[in-house]
Amino acid sequence: MLPDPLVNPFKKALLGDTPQLGLWLSLGNAYAAEICAGAGFDWVLIDGEHSPNDVRSILTQLQAVAPYGVHPIVRPPIGETWLIKQLLDIGAQTLLVPMVDTAEQARELVHAMRYPPQGVRGVGSGFARASRFGGIPDYLHRANQEVCLLVQVETRTGLQNLQAIADVEGVDGVFIGPSDLSASLGHLGDTRHPEVLAAIHAAIDTIKQAGKAAGILATQSDFAHDCIERGCRFVAVGADVGLLAQGARALNRSYRT
Repeated sequence: MLPDPLVNPFKKALLGDTPQLGLWLSLGNAYAAEICAGAGFDWVLIDGEHSPNDVRSILTQLQAVAPYGVHPIVRPPIGETWLIKQLLDIGAQTLLVPMVDTAEQARELVHAMRYPPQGVRGVGSGFARASRFGGIPDYLHRANQEVCLLVQVETRTGLQNLQAIADVEGVDGVFIGPSDLSASLGHLGDTRHPEVLAAIHAAIDTIKQAGKAAGILATQSDFAHDCIERGCRFVAVGADVGLLAQGARALNRSYRT
């Protein structure tokens, strides 16, 4: 029997005991995304905030990774209702929304991801890839329970409101953004500053105590293992851009010494 196309495996996995390891996709290219999709990660993040992506290029990457056993998460550049609607319609089930500073923002995002009466998502599923263009007859009645919302807390204000954000019903996970957080705390470019690390550790504890999944981007192995040991449920351990840049530089150096 074929798997249910509406079930969100990543959302279910967040409730389990196995940390979900992910890879950032920033190249904005479907061919590169497909290569990374076959690497064995639990999830990949198609980035629309700091990468040259739009709705069409995100769509091509969703299509490229679809045959593989990896869950695609999409990060929009901003948490606007109209953009969330488009991303859900092209087939994204899990969104990571950046720069969430308040519980009110989080509640608005929850509403944006759900059809009425639980939310304000526009109803156009018959024309959407998400419903297989009307091929999933009960899509409208099941979609709300399968979408997964991850909110990104990455400022001093967000930390101050973290408990209230994590308590919002419909928020499935809270992701700590080390780079922006370090900048907001006055340590631009120094994600390993003691104040930043202390803030991250405290945030992980707060998220866990709220019963939500904590996540983080940790491209350094020791930091990634530390976050996993502290209870992070989803951790991005690398990025396609970094892998390509570092590999190319290392190859060049190997012939220059």
